[in-house]
Amino acid sequence: MKVSVQSVNFNISNDLVNFIEKKVNNLEKFHDHIIDAEVYLKVQSTSEKENKIVDIRINLPGVDVVAKKQSKTFEEGVSLAVDSVKRQLVKRKEKLRA
Repeated sequence: MKVSVQSVNFNISNDLVNFIEKKVNNLEKFHDHIIDAEVYLKVQSTSEKENKIVDIRINLPGVDVVAKKQSKTFEEGVSLAVDSVKRQLVKRKEKLRA
């Protein structure tokens, strides 16, 4: 699966890109027809500690699955968003079977 990672207004490290690709590629276990994935990373300029925003979009035939999470670190945000997408993919696959 093709995973595109984009960071808004900051440079992303290779370690973080590898972490994101590994997590997102694991989603292929839950749905067979994933076309590709887009991950957007943003830092919100607020005084709050939870200022990292992760937005994941999984492209499926005919529909997209989207999750947006805000957390203290990008790693935590990616994990939360991937879990949310995983639940959505399982639900969608169960509906296809029915």
